[in-house]
Amino acid sequence: MPQYHGRDLRKPTGGKIRPHRKKRKYEMGEDPIETLPAEQESRIKKRVRGGNIKISLKYAAYANVLDPETNKVYKLKILRVKENPASVDYSRRGVITRGAVIETEKGLAKVTSRPGQDGVVNAVLLK
Repeated sequence: MPQYHGRDLRKPTGGKIRPHRKKRKYEMGEDPIETLPAEQESRIKKRVRGGNIKISLKYAAYANVLDPETNKVYKLKILRVKENPASVDYSRRGVITRGAVIETEKGLAKVTSRPGQDGVVNAVLLK
């Protein structure tokens, strides 16, 4: 269900603020895309303001992992989500967000991209 991202219509005291106009479509938000690891990747195309298209990643199978020692990038399979400091619930459910630590074929990697908004998982290998 969409969320309204406009001004709150209540004062700090609890009194109502009379709106000077109705809600606008560009003030409307939407639910976040929670990227999960899977065998097959799945992307969602969304039309955004200005007629542009934003690609979101619903299910991720691979990650572009940078090895800082050799400065090379490898396409590695995501095995599982080790931890997610964004939320304890995300750690339990295995949701991939920016800052999440994922387990890959070469070891642990920290996600540097925003897969729910970028449509790709980029990560840096941890030593």
